[in-house]
Amino acid sequence: MDWSKYDRLSFEYPSDGVLVIRINRPERKNAMDQQLHTQFAQVWHDVAADPKTRAVVVTGQGEAFSAGGDFEMVEDTIGNYATVKRLFQEAADIVYNITNCPKPVISAINGVAVGAGLAVALMADISIMSEDARLTDGHVKIGVAAGDHAAIIWPLLCGLAKARYYLLTCEFIDGQEAERIGLVSKAVPAEDLLPNALKIAERLARGSADAISATKRTLNHWVRDAGPIFESSLAMEMLGFFSPDAREGLDAMREKRYPVFPSSRQTVDVDA
Repeated sequence: MDWSKYDRLSFEYPSDGVLVIRINRPERKNAMDQQLHTQFAQVWHDVAADPKTRAVVVTGQGEAFSAGGDFEMVEDTIGNYATVKRLFQEAADIVYNITNCPKPVISAINGVAVGAGLAVALMADISIMSEDARLTDGHVKIGVAAGDHAAIIWPLLCGLAKARYYLLTCEFIDGQEAERIGLVSKAVPAEDLLPNALKIAERLARGSADAISATKRTLNHWVRDAGPIFESSLAMEMLGFFSPDAREGLDAMREKRYPVFPSSRQTVDVDA
């Protein structure tokens, strides 16, 4: 398989049947830009077609898994129909292509995970998280609905009560809490993260490829059943990029201040 077209990802085969994919923008804490977003939508087709791969580990290069979206990417999305249309399709592809990939995918969440990178981390079949890593879905914080994966997978993983709480408040969750509520499969000390993920991948790579693929396929019907909820949330998110709240959310993040969202301002009836 020729992986050279993926300039935002790096690839290696540490053992027979195991492919490690690293998000490779360490100088930006692996933040999601347009190229990386596109590549994460496409790469699972090549993983599925790769005869050398029977299990996949995806992790971040350096200290972060993926620190959210680049400001430039968000800026280009606000009020831009062509970009919104493309991102809508790619966000759906990230979720569905991981779900439909016949090879088991293991995420090794080595540091902060936010945004579309978090979608990859949590849509994986098995998620291993460093105990001191932190994750959050911060969509509401920038004035758009939580749409790129949250509505389809959080309620299935940790239940509706916890999903509502964390998706509405945007609180960060560390690895230990994420494991406690069932959001990730397992939390381990940082030094054990990659060895643990590789051990699981090697075990799966030695197993029956047909049986593992069939089990993944059937289990993920739970995810597919939530498809209409996911696509509704994704549409709501994309609609939000045409709102003044999105502009205020991005400006507040850039200026490192609390946002004052236009939709939350009280209107005053001067004739009252």
